[in-house]
Amino acid sequence: MTLRVLHIDTERGWRGGERQALWLAGELAKRGHRSIVAARAGEPLARRAEEAGLDVAFSNPLGELDPGAALRLRAVVRRERIDVVHAHTAHAVAAGALATIGTHTPMVVARRVDFPLRANVGTRWKYGRAAAIIAVSEAVRRVLADGGINPSLITVVPDGVDVHRPVEPASPATLAELGAQPTGNAPLVVQVAQLVGHKDPINFIRAVAHARRIVPTLQALLVGEGPLRGEVEREIHTLMLDGVIHLTGFRTDADAVLAAADVVVLSSREEGMGSVLLDALAFGRPVAATRAGGIPEVIIDGECGLLADVRDPEGLGAAIARLITDTALAARFADRAQTRAAEFSVERMTDRTIEVYERVIEGAAVASRTRRASASISDSSTRAP
Repeated sequence: MTLRVLHIDTERGWRGGERQALWLAGELAKRGHRSIVAARAGEPLARRAEEAGLDVAFSNPLGELDPGAALRLRAVVRRERIDVVHAHTAHAVAAGALATIGTHTPMVVARRVDFPLRANVGTRWKYGRAAAIIAVSEAVRRVLADGGINPSLITVVPDGVDVHRPVEPASPATLAELGAQPTGNAPLVVQVAQLVGHKDPINFIRAVAHARRIVPTLQALLVGEGPLRGEVEREIHTLMLDGVIHLTGFRTDADAVLAAADVVVLSSREEGMGSVLLDALAFGRPVAATRAGGIPEVIIDGECGLLADVRDPEGLGAAIARLITDTALAARFADRAQTRAAEFSVERMTDRTIEVYERVIEGAAVASRTRRASASISDSSTRAP
């Protein structure tokens, strides 16, 4: 069965969700399916989708509920005879819900965060129009079910990682430009995450401070941008970590920086899954992270990384320091990392997503046949003498 899928993601910027949407659309296209990416003109997702040879439907909604943008998407659904609309972000759910009104096209919703759903009429309406909801982890599935979503609608499909892409670790010159000068005596710790509350960058900074009590030469890079940058800079200065923790801002070469790390860290207090950890595994990097949300479903504590409680900088710092000082342990984790990453390949993620698509398409077909049969019976009853 050849599928025609409209992927909606109208977010600005480039984060894990946008990359997952692009990887899924690209893998579907490789298999002979039709993928159309609805994204904002000029944003990274639209540009990268075009570069990958995918069809792009530019969508620039003025807000979450933009009837004009929804009508234009509905025109795409009808013109291209779309089989499934896949909404990849929370705002995209509203767009997809509006775009599918008056059509028999089912909508699949991706949920990648473990935040509770908002308890309002709008949220209930837009999620109520979903034929299926894909949760990236069991942690997200539980949050959705606790928020009133029918568990039968939820399928867990973990995010994927491209395990085949070649990534050359950032050169010493590049790392030096970012402020870090790792050597054999100056190990490098890297976190790639937005500077936002649920990623808890302050926890990262304090963890590095604790780790440096054991490994005084440690250097750290915090790759990402966000509204907490000012608070992060103040905390670095307060803990006298200027020249130790370097803020790089958003980097298009984040993969290369991550691949150069001696230890990859994720300090989140809430996390749907932590897809950046899949990259760390694919690059064979040992991981120190928190137990937030779906992280323990990716990093098996003591097998491919070490986990600490959320908001526990001492525990996270101890994990970082142990991975630096216990080289045998770090090497064992690195050996297991790529095997673990293969369990989350883009190919596996796509297989599982296609299963969801086929199920909702069949459900829509059954519902359509039922409506036609009911209409026929009603019409016959009306004409009966």
